[in-house]
Amino acid sequence: MKKIIIPFFCAVLFSTPVVAQTASTGAAKTEAVKSKLTPKEVIDNYLKALGGKDKLESVRTVIIENTITGDALPGEIGMTAKKMGNKFKSEQTFMGQVASSQLFDGEKGYFQQMGQKTEIPADKLAELKKGKSIDALAYDAANYSSVTAEKLDGKEYNVLNSEKGKFYFDASTGLLYKSSGKEGNAIIKSYMTVDGIKFPQEIQAEGNGQKLTIKTTKVTINSGVTDADFK
Repeated sequence: MKKIIIPFFCAVLFSTPVVAQTASTGAAKTEAVKSKLTPKEVIDNYLKALGGKDKLESVRTVIIENTITGDALPGEIGMTAKKMGNKFKSEQTFMGQVASSQLFDGEKGYFQQMGQKTEIPADKLAELKKGKSIDALAYDAANYSSVTAEKLDGKEYNVLNSEKGKFYFDASTGLLYKSSGKEGNAIIKSYMTVDGIKFPQEIQAEGNGQKLTIKTTKVTINSGVTDADFK
């Protein structure tokens, strides 16, 4: 459980989009051609699909409650994440007990499990500082070298490419469908709408040779989070 929850889920759920590393060699091969869209247009379409940039920027804090299941886990894991700008705190619970936690206070942070605390590596801090309450706002067109048009399972996607990873956006809806990076791959199977903003509702994630399902059960916007949560 330690190897899955701490490094992989922190990367998938709490890091900014620029944290993804080199694309996984295990990613499915697709035929790619140059897209008609620029990186900025793909990102603008994504923000619009989520609810609009102005709406997203009005979000000061977020609490996201999830459940995690997978063959490698001892049972259903509960996970609650609090975010305020680039600050975040998450806790994973099992059978009513806190199994592990992660915290980033905007400058530094740690992973903790079974009383053992590990500082977030220094090479991750600069990227984490770019985080936003809504992760999508951290996408920067300058970070992507190209946009390709690719087809997966008969559907068209505009794919942002860079040395840090690949991000697949549904050509018809503008929404993010898949991300691929060194930590693993994540596919967003569905979205939910809260106060006019779309959030991932179900994510199928794969990393370290294991598959897991993350389901969001509740999202709370602009309530229940203070600076004291990140001390």
